[in-house]
Amino acid sequence: MNPQKIKRSVEHLCERKVPIFLWGPPGIGKSSIISQIAREKDIACIDLRLSLLDPTDLRGIPFFDSSNQTAIWAPASFLPDGSIKEGILFLDELNTAAPMVQASAYQLILDRKIGEYKLPDGWAIVAAGNRESDKGVVFRMAAPLANRFIHLDMEVNVDDWKIWARVANIDLSIISFISYRPDALFTFNTHSDSKAFATPRTWAYVNEILLSTPEDDLLMPLISGAIGEELAASFLGFKSVVKDLPDMNAIFEGTTTETPTDTSALHILCTALTLKVNDETRTKELDNLLNYSLNLPGEFAVMIIQDLRQRNIELDYLKSWPLWMKKFNTLLR
Repeated sequence: MNPQKIKRSVEHLCERKVPIFLWGPPGIGKSSIISQIAREKDIACIDLRLSLLDPTDLRGIPFFDSSNQTAIWAPASFLPDGSIKEGILFLDELNTAAPMVQASAYQLILDRKIGEYKLPDGWAIVAAGNRESDKGVVFRMAAPLANRFIHLDMEVNVDDWKIWARVANIDLSIISFISYRPDALFTFNTHSDSKAFATPRTWAYVNEILLSTPEDDLLMPLISGAIGEELAASFLGFKSVVKDLPDMNAIFEGTTTETPTDTSALHILCTALTLKVNDETRTKELDNLLNYSLNLPGEFAVMIIQDLRQRNIELDYLKSWPLWMKKFNTLLR
């Protein structure tokens, strides 16, 4: 399932407090989706890395109650204590945890309690982990534990990532490069020994590298350390054409028809133009943008329109729309 479908599915199941297990390769944003859901619903989220726990950490530690002459289990302080009514308990890396830790989670996941501890009614349980085929150190999940979840397989999706990237203010050159090279978003290969490879997570690292404004001699090794040397060289080559772009304000004002000829520059320009459109963009400016796109190669003119439609920007009423449709209608999908 793509990330948007995963998000919607998790929202539905969390409402019913049905345990969920998200499967997927590393770095594709499983934990980010859970934290996003929590933020949007204004509820709490506790992220537990079960691979770092011992079996007793979930069960709690026994101590002697002298007044009753009994042993009482003290629940772990990191579990919800009821002071916050609603939230998601996210059990990350569940299948990376040792079998004894997984076993200690059985009762918590199915019965929503463990020992004397009871999970508050307003809390949902979501777990996640990498697949056995992803070269990670994982332990096969026992059938009784696996049967306690609804299992959802998450896949990388470029369109969903671009929507997220725009909201997250990811550098324009990165969004444009992924539009140009969709295969570059996720390059994880179980047969490769490379330490650095591209994932949505490592592209976010590249964004942080660019924001840190490193010296020119550091840019290549830093980005290579995030996504690999070959892809870093391709991205930096792509990024170097930004200086050749026409003035975007002049495009929206209708005072220029200058268009780049380099394919990389066209990708960056079209992405930048669509990102510049918002609710405050005037009708005249949209009309000028549409007129400008008539000078572009067909696939790039269509790229602008499809991006704007995806954001529910109305275009049909524009004066230049019939002319645009006459020229490029056959290219629309």
